[in-house]
Amino acid sequence: MNKINRELVFLRSFAAITAGAAILLASSAFTRTGIEKFTEINVQRINIVEADGTTRMVITNAGLFPNGKDSINNRATNTARKKRSGMLFFNEDGIECGGFIYDGQKKENGHSSGLSLTYDQYDGDQVMQLITQDFQEGEKRMVSSRLIFNDRPHKETQAGTLAILNELDALKKKDPAAAEKKYQEYLAQGLVGGAPRLMLGKSGSQNNGLFLFDDKGMPRAMFYVDKANNARLDFFDDKGNLVQSFPNPVKK
Repeated sequence: MNKINRELVFLRSFAAITAGAAILLASSAFTRTGIEKFTEINVQRINIVEADGTTRMVITNAGLFPNGKDSINNRATNTARKKRSGMLFFNEDGIECGGFIYDGQKKENGHSSGLSLTYDQYDGDQVMQLITQDFQEGEKRMVSSRLIFNDRPHKETQAGTLAILNELDALKKKDPAAAEKKYQEYLAQGLVGGAPRLMLGKSGSQNNGLFLFDDKGMPRAMFYVDKANNARLDFFDDKGNLVQSFPNPVKK
């Protein structure tokens, strides 16, 4: 009997020690603060966070790209954004402030690819964008790369813009005219809108140069080399009409 009791005590002690060791190993694995080194790692998404849990960067594949089905830093994500591989940046307040995305795939009669690096106005949309696009359909191919600077509304907020767009989308299905009127009201209040002001690079018409726009996004001046390798300087009025062109004057 004493032998059996000793064996039971031993087994219980062994079980307790084993359980304690397992708990210690598990806890140390999740609280380790040292630098780990990896030769290679396969992962679908990485969230870079501060010590307080604030997400500062998301590196993700297309499948786990945040587009409205999840929130980051207790803030809703953009529901209208297409899922793409890339990165999203967040500032100290947990607000998205830019990103880097890319894609590319063959189509039935060509291909479509692109890359975009953007920086946002505080709690707003992008004020600077480096973008390249490459489309091909049959024998026709268009490649365009450019750096763009935009104006954004001073009263714009990401949450406010998302709410307004959802409101306008719902209203447009019932009454398109009322939706347009409501949009113009928000535009006058400085809550939505925005316009490109400067573009440097290759345009969709395959002209390479510097393109300037007014605060409504209308082209006002262009200095470029066209597809025929002619250097040109064009000026436009506030309606977008060409008013002067060098070296050739506009024919009346």
